[in-house]
Amino acid sequence: MGRAERVVLAYSGGVDTTVCIPYLKNELGVKEVITLAADLGQGDELEPIRKKALSAGAAESLVVDATKEFVTDYAFPAIQANALYENRYPLSTALARPLIARLLVEAAEKYGADAVAHGCTGKGNDQVRFDVAIAALNPKLKVLAPAREWGMSRPEAIAYGEKFGLSFPVKKSSPYSIDRNLLGRSIEAGPLEDPWNEPLEEIYVMTKAIADTPDQPDYVEIGFEQGIPVSLGGQKLSPVELITQLNAAVGRHGIGRLDMIENRLVGIKSREIYETPALLVLIAAHRDLESLTLTADVTHYKRGIEQTYSELVYNGLWYSPLKAALDAFVTQTQTRVTGTVRLKLFKGSATVVGRKSANTLYSDALSTYGADDQFDHQAAEGFIYVWGLPTRVWAEKTRASS
Repeated sequence: MGRAERVVLAYSGGVDTTVCIPYLKNELGVKEVITLAADLGQGDELEPIRKKALSAGAAESLVVDATKEFVTDYAFPAIQANALYENRYPLSTALARPLIARLLVEAAEKYGADAVAHGCTGKGNDQVRFDVAIAALNPKLKVLAPAREWGMSRPEAIAYGEKFGLSFPVKKSSPYSIDRNLLGRSIEAGPLEDPWNEPLEEIYVMTKAIADTPDQPDYVEIGFEQGIPVSLGGQKLSPVELITQLNAAVGRHGIGRLDMIENRLVGIKSREIYETPALLVLIAAHRDLESLTLTADVTHYKRGIEQTYSELVYNGLWYSPLKAALDAFVTQTQTRVTGTVRLKLFKGSATVVGRKSANTLYSDALSTYGADDQFDHQAAEGFIYVWGLPTRVWAEKTRASS
């Protein structure tokens, strides 16, 4: 790892990123550390975090509110792509990493830094997402990852920080590793490392236990314009407010929990718990609206694109040529995906119960079995003959040779 004069450090205020400050200066010879905390709607009070970085030795402590950009430029495109990693995880944490990487690169260029740093370990996905995204945005920048090389346990990291005057308030330690933003929470480690252990109710914050949910269903109508969610119940909302309100409405019905064994990019399996109430419901509603407004061939072809798209995002390739090409395809498919989807929220499930669109391809006259049926039934016989002709020829040749 090469030396750097000035470094911009992705900063969360936790033990690892706080210890990174003296470690960068004293072990890696960095003269000046600038920290950057990104507000992505995680609910933290960021002013104390800003001051904490300064008290730990940072030359400057930056706080950037990027919540709106996080939703419009990262979450909404993923919703248009129906992005679900391994057909389950809606990438709530993964989507934040390319944005944070871009903020780091922009700060490094503004302050004349020759490196950026993060607190990721060598076993997770985030190290890949940060390193590759930064390389794509500015390949000349060095990337430093102190926690990947220092080999310290959490108590050892705390002891190291205390040598340089840092204090870490004594509090009941949680065995869990938690990451959160406006889109959701990820919870891992502790007793969750055993895939047989049922998650305790204490780990959940955004979603209620089924026993505590309402005994009557709620209905929500989500309006989309060209694949982008724009309204709830007919009321236009800002992107952040829409996600915020939907998180609350969906979470109170116990909807949005995931418990999965996930295949990490680094080659290991991990047990992950996610809470992503709004994001999961938005993808379900959007996919349903596509079924009404897209032709069959586009719908079927897009499913393969969606899988590739979600893998690219999960694997840290947001800023890649293939991702850019898929973006163009997805954007084109969304030009007619405008309409409203109605969902029933009840006891842990969100069920689509209605959909409508001015661009619908659903024809009452062709679909009905009533007196107004305009489908040409006589045409079906000729169609079936031509459609089944290859199979008929194959069957005749097979029988003749047996």
